[in-house]
Amino acid sequence: MLSNTIRSLSNNVKAKIQHHIRMNYSNVKNIDKYKTLKVSVPKDFIYLVQLNRPEKLNALNDTMWKEVKICFNELAIDSECRVIILSGAGKAFCAGIDVSDAMNIARELAEHEDVARKCKILNLKIKDYQESISAIEKCPKPVIAAVHGACIGGGIDMISTADIRYCSADAWFTIKEVDIGMAADVGTLQRFPKIIGSDSLVRELVYTGRKFTAAEALQQGFVSRLLDNQESLMKTSMLLAEEIASKSPVAVQGSKLSLIYSRDHSVQESLDHIAMHNQVMLQSEDFINAALSQATKSDPPNFSKLS
Repeated sequence: MLSNTIRSLSNNVKAKIQHHIRMNYSNVKNIDKYKTLKVSVPKDFIYLVQLNRPEKLNALNDTMWKEVKICFNELAIDSECRVIILSGAGKAFCAGIDVSDAMNIARELAEHEDVARKCKILNLKIKDYQESISAIEKCPKPVIAAVHGACIGGGIDMISTADIRYCSADAWFTIKEVDIGMAADVGTLQRFPKIIGSDSLVRELVYTGRKFTAAEALQQGFVSRLLDNQESLMKTSMLLAEEIASKSPVAVQGSKLSLIYSRDHSVQESLDHIAMHNQVMLQSEDFINAALSQATKSDPPNFSKLS
């Protein structure tokens, strides 16, 4: 009798029940555990990760650095997650590193006179920050960065790891590190030049720390869409995420893996890499079901979960 009742429910109600189950049984343990991030599941298989220190314009403090790494490492193995939208709460995406944390590091260094001891402290801190930002890139799920307002310093590091970058018209960007007497050391100098086509412009922005607008970011290819406001930014990002989430997770995650590998290797090494990958993955049920759907012009298949 219960089974008959369930079968009689509308597809819409069934979808809502499934969504509720997914939200409550996600592999990301205790979705509300974060102090500096807000994580939600607005649609099936889509996770929204918001930087959530709006009173500090989402400046990166020590807790946020740690939580970004934990969050993206957990989403990497969450079978309910297929796409991630990364955004910021409040008036800005990210104001860069929290100055108070920088002062804490300075005080820690002042406790030591020997340069080797100071170097050890700095090396460990820099590597921790690098691993945090790299966790976004290493996550096999596509990450859509939805940027509004200010995106400064560490914010550039962060979105340079994203697969796709959209922004609203009020967004502006600056590689700010030179203005605080340092070279950027968490990924901008390594990733940003591989995104922007002009080496000259990269060096201009890095050496001067000047602001560049949303329009300039679009013109130079740093972002691929410019939306009128934050509302349309989030709506468009969600539509994109839904489309990606409907595709085979085997195909999408394999594509991300190959794109990142190919960026850092020769063409031949990359061809060998994808051949090795696909000799296994072309035996997946996803390939068979998707190919059959295309051949018969039938409805797209619903793909099974993949962690």
